[in-house]
Amino acid sequence: MRILHTMLRVGDLQRSIDFYTSVMDMQLLRQSENTEYKYNLAFLGYGSESEEAVIELTYNWGKDSYDLGEGYGHIAIEVDDIYATCDKIRAKGGTISREPGPVKGGTTVIAFVKDPDNYSIELIEKKSAGKGLEG
Repeated sequence: MRILHTMLRVGDLQRSIDFYTSVMDMQLLRQSENTEYKYNLAFLGYGSESEEAVIELTYNWGKDSYDLGEGYGHIAIEVDDIYATCDKIRAKGGTISREPGPVKGGTTVIAFVKDPDNYSIELIEKKSAGKGLEG
């Protein structure tokens, strides 16, 4: 078994595609439109869906925003150099909501980015990814 994708409902599909491709450097892998049920999908990621987990963006026609609720946490993305990545994201107009630094209670270096729909994306520096609080 493996994780295939994480789905996010978005208020403007093209705006979100632009963010994930231009700011987060993902590739748009595929898109579809369902006219009967009035929604569009876009799948984005850093590699093929057959090899890696991806993000599914769902746009429900006529719905331009969602209450994120208190149960949602974040998407985590491994990066080689967290400081350079944050500088690049900021230069492309992205919002860094937590500057790079150690996680509270540990040494793993993390940062957070907000996407256009206010979803949180955690960046984890590669040298400490997967090590948890002990990182």
